[in-house]
Amino acid sequence: MASGLEQSQFWGRWGWIALAVVSGMTNISGLGLAVAQESVAQEATKPQDDAKHPVFVQIDKDTEGNPRALQCAIAHYKIRSGPYRGAEIDLIGAVHVGERSYYKELNKRFANYDAVLYELVADPQANRPKQREAGGFNPIGSLQTGMKDVLKLAFQLEEIDYEAKNFVHADMSPTEFGEDMVKRKDGFVSMFARMMGAGFAAQTSSKNADTQAEMMAAMLSRDPIKLRRAMAKQMQSVDDQLAGLADKDGKSTLLTERNAKAFEVLEKELEAGRRKLSVFYGAGHLIDMHDRLVRDFDAHWVSTEWLDAWDLRLDALK
Repeated sequence: MASGLEQSQFWGRWGWIALAVVSGMTNISGLGLAVAQESVAQEATKPQDDAKHPVFVQIDKDTEGNPRALQCAIAHYKIRSGPYRGAEIDLIGAVHVGERSYYKELNKRFANYDAVLYELVADPQANRPKQREAGGFNPIGSLQTGMKDVLKLAFQLEEIDYEAKNFVHADMSPTEFGEDMVKRKDGFVSMFARMMGAGFAAQTSSKNADTQAEMMAAMLSRDPIKLRRAMAKQMQSVDDQLAGLADKDGKSTLLTERNAKAFEVLEKELEAGRRKLSVFYGAGHLIDMHDRLVRDFDAHWVSTEWLDAWDLRLDALK
């Protein structure tokens, strides 16, 4: 069993990358995470203002105020003008680990779209991701496997049916990803440093002190539910933490430039006559995608509904 010091060192070195992995920021070369148990769709919430960002991840609580589930959003949009007027687009947030029932529910919903645009930094001409590709001998793959085991969850790529005929690759190829990183000098070392800086800033603020203490206590306890609860709290503020990824022009290969690629594919699908589409991407990508829909497509945010992604009840694993 790792000592408290060793676990603290693990979190200091890898915690913010782990958070990005679990919150849906990292899906590279066939690597992703997913999990399973009990998914609940909740009544849609109505937006007040298109200029106001929707929430894409939240913690639902029971009547006594105890955490019940980490939820991911399905945000519904409708294009109001222009050549694609009337088209309906859903932004579907994903965490790369989640309950098996959550992915089962998503598979059922995906069948109702003309096209499902999905993230994966991979050759679009290669075979679609298969179960055997969920792992990998590399740092990200090892980290994902470790998070799956610690949280008692399963891999996204083992649960989602990427062989469905309406699935459309909407991400960079490894070559495009590498070239963009070189162009903006956005290497893994600098990206890691920016993310760590954002993480340390969050850790040292008084607002996050209690959350960090809870995270450490959860790691020392080795209790999957306590760790899920602590990580879920972190993920609620993941947008602020991941803002540290951006370079001086506000862009990053991992986030904004992959989103730009996804929206190139989205426009091609709209040009081809598709009128009911979804974009299935890590929840960390979706605020920027909301801005692109509103700004570039005159899309109106219609409503948001919620699916349970993690069971946070204390008896969830009993």
